[in-house]
Amino acid sequence: MQTQPIGPASPTFETRPASSVRDLPVSLFGSVMGLSGLALAWRLAHISLGVPVWVGEAIAAFAVGVFVLLSLGYLAKLAWHRQAVHAEFHHPVSGNFFGTVVIAVLLVAAVVERYSTPAASVIWTVGVLATLALAGVSTSRLLKGSVDASHALPASLMPGVATLDIPLTGSHMPMAWAPEVNLMAGAVGAVLAVLLYLLIFSRLVHRDPLAPAMTPSLMILMAPFAVGFLAYVNLVGGVDRFAALLFYFALFMFVVIVPKVFRRGASFSLGWWVIGFPLAALVNAALKYAQFRDSAPLWVIAIVLLGLLSMALAVLTVRTVWLALSGRLLS
Repeated sequence: MQTQPIGPASPTFETRPASSVRDLPVSLFGSVMGLSGLALAWRLAHISLGVPVWVGEAIAAFAVGVFVLLSLGYLAKLAWHRQAVHAEFHHPVSGNFFGTVVIAVLLVAAVVERYSTPAASVIWTVGVLATLALAGVSTSRLLKGSVDASHALPASLMPGVATLDIPLTGSHMPMAWAPEVNLMAGAVGAVLAVLLYLLIFSRLVHRDPLAPAMTPSLMILMAPFAVGFLAYVNLVGGVDRFAALLFYFALFMFVVIVPKVFRRGASFSLGWWVIGFPLAALVNAALKYAQFRDSAPLWVIAIVLLGLLSMALAVLTVRTVWLALSGRLLS
């Protein structure tokens, strides 16, 4: 008869694959936001500065490809790891990044519009419905009360203020109901931007600084003003003094935030993609404002910002592709 070893049984551990779609972060849709915004910026540069048209179109095609790939990956995560998606959506911090999905859908519609208005209309309509639903859910969560003030982070702006991206991307949509939806979304986004911005600013002033890994999200603080400029210009049909005020405050916040984000010794993570769209919104606003004013200093600012955005997203793309090829993207 065999004897059994004396002592406690050896613990058994559940093994998980080193790389799993379960670990695909929803925040990675921020890459689509940044790349789509970069494509739209280069399209503006083609119109106003005469740069080759293929630059913007190549970036647009890449942005759509990344969107399709991420969408398939996250749908697989939803199908196979529903609890992980549920936990991510209801988490007080990571739940905010579902705003990157709906904004990405709206921006992809704007990118696709040049090639197919019907396809863009369908994509934009889906984005509108998803964006308004997410804004409603996020606002309802806030109104339940007893929300921890430490969770008022820059990323908290995304679910509600994403509604500003509806008029930003929907000014040329052919549906008869689109103008009223644009006005309604602009109203919702503008008021939520003010309310949430005050909460977040107060938390940043009176509480502990953000953890180093979350520092890049400070760039989101200029997004309501840059996106607000673009949405407002589309709603009123031109640049006026109020639009100029929005642009200049966005530029001011950029100057204040950049030294805090782009600091020596900062380590790379996928969280850096959060800088893409706020910076892209500022670049698009700068190009539009420079075209309106036709001022040499404003053109210099716009061109420098476009170069900075292009360099930053090129580095992020290379680093992310390297992670994917080395098998560490989802590890």
